[in-house]
Amino acid sequence: MKIVLILLALLLVTATALPLLRHNQWWIRIFDFPRGQITIVGIALLALYLYFLDEKQVYESVVLGLLVLAVGFQIVKMLPYTVLMPRQVLASESRSDEAHLRLLVANVLMGNRESGAFLDIVREYDPDVILTVETDEWWEEALRSLEETYPYTLKNPLDNTYGMLLYSRLEMIDPEIRFILKDSIPSMHTQVVLPSDDRVSMHFVHPDPPNPKYATETTKRDAELLILGRETAQRDRPTIIAGDFNDVAWSYSTRLFQKASGLLDPRVGRGMYNSYNARNPLLRWPLDHVFHSDHFKLVHMERGPAWGSDHFPIFIELSLEPGAAVDQEEPDTNRTEGKQVDEKIEEGKQQTDERLP
Repeated sequence: MKIVLILLALLLVTATALPLLRHNQWWIRIFDFPRGQITIVGIALLALYLYFLDEKQVYESVVLGLLVLAVGFQIVKMLPYTVLMPRQVLASESRSDEAHLRLLVANVLMGNRESGAFLDIVREYDPDVILTVETDEWWEEALRSLEETYPYTLKNPLDNTYGMLLYSRLEMIDPEIRFILKDSIPSMHTQVVLPSDDRVSMHFVHPDPPNPKYATETTKRDAELLILGRETAQRDRPTIIAGDFNDVAWSYSTRLFQKASGLLDPRVGRGMYNSYNARNPLLRWPLDHVFHSDHFKLVHMERGPAWGSDHFPIFIELSLEPGAAVDQEEPDTNRTEGKQVDEKIEEGKQQTDERLP
């Protein structure tokens, strides 16, 4: 029994330590995701280990110390996404709806056919802008009724799980579909005009997930997010970046993106808003994100109900407010982090160039 506990403890320590290597291999980066699950297992192991611990055996005490460090490290990484920490985005006190923006983000799961359930969710939340990802031609047709109330659209349905559909009741200015690093993975970019006549820049992404079949490295995923982050850091207007990042909120790469972009995360100090996996309560983490500039304060944010997809939808209502930027501090990169951003972007571009015919 003790040998089994020691082996499990060392396995958990290894799973905690691997992401610290900063390598881009999928089998390393995948351990960024289940921090909550690793923590729960680690606490259970600690309780059992303490029960069977023989303090006279030095190696057992060493393993215990490593296990305590691993569990502590996981907790520290997740702590910002709990109510125990200060909120990065302040609550709005504005009573005017004219400068509000309501956004619904949903990964529909391409093979899912519960379009009626999704339309019910749209009616419930009544968003101004709707982003759907993993949308193919079937989904484009199934959601066509939305165009009656969302006349502004940007569409790129695909059968490779990277299709995107964007619907807006707000006027779109200069809508554009870009393929930042891969010609099979689109991103969407537009400005929308609020009833207050303010313009908001909106960017939507869905890069590759780390997996052994399609993306054995996270190099391009990270580079795509950092390229967009660098571009929006030079913004001259309120900005939102949202989508299924295929990365978790607490990973080093997502935090580096946030610093490179200077955008705020409304989940900090509020909760994790685990959006995946809707079908397995034991394996859930935050994959769907909404980051925004410090021009906004938060009116409301919530994870929507399960409806057929393997992702929960994410709904957020933001308020564009004068003086919000003074009250909220933008994240920023230091010199070392700025160099890492440059290196990751260059690595992603090099991989793209190497695969061109």
